[in-house]
Amino acid sequence: MISVLVVDDSVVVRRLITDALGDDPEIRVVGTAPNGKVALTKIEQLRPDLVTLDIEMPIMDGLETLRAIRAKYARLPVIMFSTLTAAGATATLDALSAGASDYVTKPANVGSVAESIRSVREQIIPRIHALCGGRRGAMAPPLRPAGPAGPSGPGRNHGVAPPLARPGGTPLPGGVRPPSAPPAGAPSGAPIRATARGGTVEIVTIGCSTGGPDALTSVVRALPAGLPVPVVVVQHMPPVFTKMFADRLDRTAALNVVEATGDLPVRAGTVYIAPGDFHMEVHRRGTEVVTKLNTGPPENFCRPAVDVLFRSVARVYGGATLAIILTGMGQDGKRGAEQLRSAGAEIVAQDEATSVVWGMPGAVTQAGLAHAVLPLGEIANHLISRTAGGRGAKSMEVTR
Repeated sequence: MISVLVVDDSVVVRRLITDALGDDPEIRVVGTAPNGKVALTKIEQLRPDLVTLDIEMPIMDGLETLRAIRAKYARLPVIMFSTLTAAGATATLDALSAGASDYVTKPANVGSVAESIRSVREQIIPRIHALCGGRRGAMAPPLRPAGPAGPSGPGRNHGVAPPLARPGGTPLPGGVRPPSAPPAGAPSGAPIRATARGGTVEIVTIGCSTGGPDALTSVVRALPAGLPVPVVVVQHMPPVFTKMFADRLDRTAALNVVEATGDLPVRAGTVYIAPGDFHMEVHRRGTEVVTKLNTGPPENFCRPAVDVLFRSVARVYGGATLAIILTGMGQDGKRGAEQLRSAGAEIVAQDEATSVVWGMPGAVTQAGLAHAVLPLGEIANHLISRTAGGRGAKSMEVTR
């Protein structure tokens, strides 16, 4: 049973969240709090497995409360409740930088209480299970840092428990394991590094979700302004949030970072982030490559979807691609990675120890698609070394 503390200054919202969580037999709301000050006391008393936390509250707001939680409970998962506004997006990104595990958006313009409950339930229950699977308790010692300096300081970690236990790498028919799968008996999320062989990289494509804003920030901020290839990204985020995230990252990174629009030429030294609620693809147009946006059906319950982007990159760039799958819930990116690998592309997955949720990178790794499984802190250097010299860069082959 996963125990949850609900923190919100609105009685209506507290009831809404409690009712939404009441539909899951494995989740139990053990308490509620109207502000951060009361919440800190109840965390000490109730020892919840997870906290949902409103951002705007009297007496002690969500950001101040989050920082106090992180100072004492390094592993306690915290899900922020945000609004789909520019102010809400800014506050949410601040919260993610301060150590929030994930966020959900409050229902807006819905027709009934039942619809509001459904909206909250569909967003939050999968996140709770992903963040609390295999939990070790809020009072456990801090996790090791997730990598290099992120938005809130060196070596920060999100303070979340690992996801549910998983089986080892999936064997091929006849019991033969693919070359990039972890050997039998090895931890499935253990680092797998690589050695050089011939090949080229003309584009880098990245997919991420839960924990992705901070992971992506740490990677992009470590890249030089003269990166000789473009970077195209799908980060699962709603509208408004992707624009705010791109603008924020652009202010702190050496590279140019933009929220993609339709028919935008894909240039070296620029990071293109898919806008919320639009799939992003790359298409060849004459002698150049441009971004294309569409509102096709969600894939893996997501729009934008990593699979959509990866498939288009496979069509346009084939084996001259470096694909990176960072922390995230679910399996988005796995099918696209299959097509990329078949085209000769190199696939890199973030390792389990530094992932907030090892769903997306874990799915790719366990399917035997990853040429390398690396800690977050090593991914930027790997990317730089692989793209150095542009078309003259070398490809990789797995070693341990």
